[in-house]
Amino acid sequence: MDDVEIGKPGDCEVDSWVSAASNHNLVASTNPLCVFKLGIPVEVDGFYQRTRSDDGWGTSGGVSGKINLIPVEGHPFGLGLEGGSNWNLITGANTGSYLFVPATFQLRKDFRINLNVGWDYDNVTKLHYATWGAGFEWSFVKSFKLIGETYGQLGRLPAVNDGNAPAPDSIIEPRAQLGLRYMPQDKIDIDVIYGHNINGENAHWLTLGVNLRF
Repeated sequence: MDDVEIGKPGDCEVDSWVSAASNHNLVASTNPLCVFKLGIPVEVDGFYQRTRSDDGWGTSGGVSGKINLIPVEGHPFGLGLEGGSNWNLITGANTGSYLFVPATFQLRKDFRINLNVGWDYDNVTKLHYATWGAGFEWSFVKSFKLIGETYGQLGRLPAVNDGNAPAPDSIIEPRAQLGLRYMPQDKIDIDVIYGHNINGENAHWLTLGVNLRF
């Protein structure tokens, strides 16, 4: 889930994380992004991801763009717009696209709420989903922030062939995660997060993430 903020033109960062599941699945991703002045500031993000599921490995990548429609500062809430598309880097096939609107409410200097609502298209199953998310960020002590969120998607379950197990209902069930962010300096964040992903698994996931800004 995302907030509405983007940096100034010329700002760049790299967000990398590794998630390991109790069922031995694994996701490792790195996401470089920069902000460009294209009439208005636009955050352009790319990602490269390796996944392990049921002892099989996959490689994917994607691009996205994000703009800030209403800044949080000086307004009751902030509003943004973000969209992107993903590909299977082994086959070259497009696997889906998405578009969502993030909103941020800065309730106090040390506490904010982020809301997301949007659309996701799964090009593998040819299904459309409505997506949603709600989360908070609480800077409860210097250099530390508690982060939590719940999220989900609404839509039809994928079709399955006769004789196969039914598609897991959990891909349309709400999920949640809770984590701690350590900020040793202005340009570094380190996250440790526990929760569940949205891919239809009932496994528990532990994520370690590092964000570097420059």
